[in-house]
Amino acid sequence: MPRGDGNDVNLVNELPINTSVRTTEVLKFTASELFQRLFREGIELVEETAAYLDGDGRSESRLLTRSAALSYASESMKLTTRLMQIASWLLVQRAVNEGNLDADVAFQSRYRLAARDVKTEPLSKDLPAVLVDYVQRTERLYDRTYYLDQKMYVSFEEEPPVNGVRSQIERLKAAFG
Repeated sequence: MPRGDGNDVNLVNELPINTSVRTTEVLKFTASELFQRLFREGIELVEETAAYLDGDGRSESRLLTRSAALSYASESMKLTTRLMQIASWLLVQRAVNEGNLDADVAFQSRYRLAARDVKTEPLSKDLPAVLVDYVQRTERLYDRTYYLDQKMYVSFEEEPPVNGVRSQIERLKAAFG
């Protein structure tokens, strides 16, 4: 719907009306080797973390103090949630690449990543080092995918349409002051 501010939106699906250039860029990225590597890294991290939490992590958590066990439970839930957000985003991008989801649909907010809350306090020193490593790796991967999400869907800068009359007026002003 025209709003007059340059941010016209189709009210049916919340999409910018002119998405052709952006769609092309999204399709290029999702077909790239960079995306394939990111996808593999994300899925492998999900699988590794799940195996740890179901195996050695469960055993290690039983040996922790009550306070550390509570911290472990909290961090493992946050870790699992963050990994599922990453995996979901990666799967949406793969669906776009494979033609199972229209790129314009992936612009919708429900398919997008939210900004991550940056921790102000360090993780408990009583947590197993392996869990801490998974948390840190997941945070770095989330930051990378969030950056890509923002570049692909939010801060993508399309060239403004050329207005012939306005450009002539600007040239006249520049020439005659």
